[in-house]
Amino acid sequence: MSHVVRAALVQAKWTGDTGSMVDVHEQHARRAAAQGARIIGFQEMFNAPYFCQVQDDEHHRWAEPVPDGPTVQRMRALARELSMVVVVPIFELDGPGFYYNTAAVIDADGSYLGKYRKHHLPHLPGFWEKYYFRPGNLGWPVFDTAVGRVGVYICYDRHFPEGWRALGLAGAQIVYNPSATSRGLSSYLWKLEQPAAAVANEYFVAAINRVGVEEYGDNDFYGSSYFVDPYGQFVGDPAGDADEELLVRDLDLEVIDEVRRKWAFYRDRRPDAYGPLTRP
Repeated sequence: MSHVVRAALVQAKWTGDTGSMVDVHEQHARRAAAQGARIIGFQEMFNAPYFCQVQDDEHHRWAEPVPDGPTVQRMRALARELSMVVVVPIFELDGPGFYYNTAAVIDADGSYLGKYRKHHLPHLPGFWEKYYFRPGNLGWPVFDTAVGRVGVYICYDRHFPEGWRALGLAGAQIVYNPSATSRGLSSYLWKLEQPAAAVANEYFVAAINRVGVEEYGDNDFYGSSYFVDPYGQFVGDPAGDADEELLVRDLDLEVIDEVRRKWAFYRDRRPDAYGPLTRP
């Protein structure tokens, strides 16, 4: 018997200010709810520009506490109103000098379930993240939500298989991967890595990328967001590479059990042999 979850994601263009950016995403969430979606996720630091294209102290102003800041509190109210799980990526302030690239997970009753902090931080032209963020220190949590077990892995994390596997071992059924990745740097990897992770770890992945060129650099964010199933197949067509878009797709979570019986990757793991992988 199928267990279908109608899921949504948003790829968006920077509007120029936080207030209108949050408004836009709230409107998308309402549209998704009207189509029957029960979970939605937004792009990396959804309520801000991708300011990491430059190194400038002024951009710490985008940070907010999680969960007590205004954006997460507003999303909690929205989740409660729409009876929808919401994955909220945000620039987190956790006290003076403590900043993280974070995603809050909010359940369909508006309750705050917890947060994921990005582990792997790029530091190269156009992506100066170590200037702003501390590495994540909360592990790879998986959250029991109204739609199932949901995990988060953020942008540059996707190049590292260890976190994908940790989420699978913790029972993730859907993993949201909010991103800000630009054309030319890694576009040929975009439709390769997340489907491969979905296959290797046998769960659904929601890959989200922002879209357009923003005011702090030349990065051309190319959208192309999508859902992919545990067979590595796209669920419906991916979004386009130039425009803002809302995707709503049906995910049959029973496929996870089907694939795990058929391919049995978890059965055939050899953790007893993997010690060298974590030695300094």
